[in-house]
Amino acid sequence: MSPQKKLLIPVSSRRKAVDDFFPFNSLPVECQLHVLSFLNELDKCSCALVCLSWSCLVRSWKLWRVADYSRRGAFHLGQEGLLVSNREFERWKSWVHHYTHHLVSRRASLLTLKASFDLGDRCNKWSELLSHLLDNVHCRDLSHLDLNWTFTLFEPLDLRIHSSSSSHQDSITKMDQVTSFQELLGKLTHSCPRISKMRLHFDWSDLSVSLLTRFQQLRILELKYFWVFKLVTPSTLQTLTKSLPNLKSLTLHILVPLRNLGISYTLESKSLEFLDVSPSRGLVFSCLKLPALRELRAKKIVRGITLDRRTRLRIQSRWPCLYHVLQQGTPKLQALNNERLLPTWREKSYGELTAILEQSCYCVQHLDSWLW
Repeated sequence: MSPQKKLLIPVSSRRKAVDDFFPFNSLPVECQLHVLSFLNELDKCSCALVCLSWSCLVRSWKLWRVADYSRRGAFHLGQEGLLVSNREFERWKSWVHHYTHHLVSRRASLLTLKASFDLGDRCNKWSELLSHLLDNVHCRDLSHLDLNWTFTLFEPLDLRIHSSSSSHQDSITKMDQVTSFQELLGKLTHSCPRISKMRLHFDWSDLSVSLLTRFQQLRILELKYFWVFKLVTPSTLQTLTKSLPNLKSLTLHILVPLRNLGISYTLESKSLEFLDVSPSRGLVFSCLKLPALRELRAKKIVRGITLDRRTRLRIQSRWPCLYHVLQQGTPKLQALNNERLLPTWREKSYGELTAILEQSCYCVQHLDSWLW
């Protein structure tokens, strides 16, 4: 007896059956978008190749919330560092422009922007690229900005070899960088007024400080040094912190020039809860008015400069002890250099804080070495 033949099911019917039993397609569109939002850019593009419905989902502006130009994973470096061959650089540059076009064509609604471009580069015009991006995507809700405008993530090796090393040329380049940065910062104040977290190099010019104070929603701010030979005046630093009413966390990279040793700073903020000045060099506080501060990180960094005793004492005599500054201006301080403070630390002598102050304070009592 011949075996019973199985009935053949049309291909269209089988596809329909698969669709009926695939739970993802039965979810509301908002839920589908939420699931896809956890994928990275490459995985999203792969999903767009699955079917027409997924392709339509991936094209939604809601899935493109991050513009990250700082990723290097897709590019193989032939050597350690940022200098690459011309071919590798052109490949990366092509990716940057395609990535920008992709974000613009999707009408991305950005929440995060991360980039590392030399804005003074007139050849590659990175400043114009970022301006084009901001003009053609929705960035009103941008909340996180991580921008290094002092150098490009990848640079061709031969440009470094033939570049001029004269101080005059360096000054011109830095002025171009500052000008382009200020233009971009001005655009950000109008296009992205809701930025709450910012990490960038800063030139501390009056115009840049004025533009930065317009971001009234800032809660987390990290400012890295741009030019080590430029002094940050005490009034400039005080103006910045007083003008940001919602600032909760501040990290400063400030290098006080050697010719300005002896200068001290006043910091004032009603909202600041976390302050990290450990990356700074020569930054000394004479007064702190931080009623909400809970944690401070400060580190005394030796510069390797030998000073005679008279010069050292003349400079140190201008600086108060950090313990007394904290005692008077930080009533809610709970941690110093990752060390938990006892509730009674203000009432007793700083004997229990001696080890911490030796690492943080520049005053005469806590700086015995003549080597700075």
